[in-house]
Amino acid sequence: MIENRHLIHLTELTSGEEGTVIQINNGRMVNNRLVSLGFTPGVQVAMTRNYGHGPLIVTVRGTQVALGRGEASKIEVHRNTDD
Repeated sequence: MIENRHLIHLTELTSGEEGTVIQINNGRMVNNRLVSLGFTPGVQVAMTRNYGHGPLIVTVRGTQVALGRGEASKIEVHRNTDD
């Protein structure tokens, strides 16, 4: 089980980092949109582009998806590490 203190927002991943989606804390409509794009708990995501401002490009289920920072900040992930 992953402890809450190890969770970060998707916006905190840097380009090239990977993580596992743990939960999405948006409203129902936004959650439905994100789920339809493939963001479900347990799925692996890879940050393709995060310049620190503007939209993010994330690879999920083999597809690149652009997300606004507001949406991405509501997605909690566990950063994948090699340890």
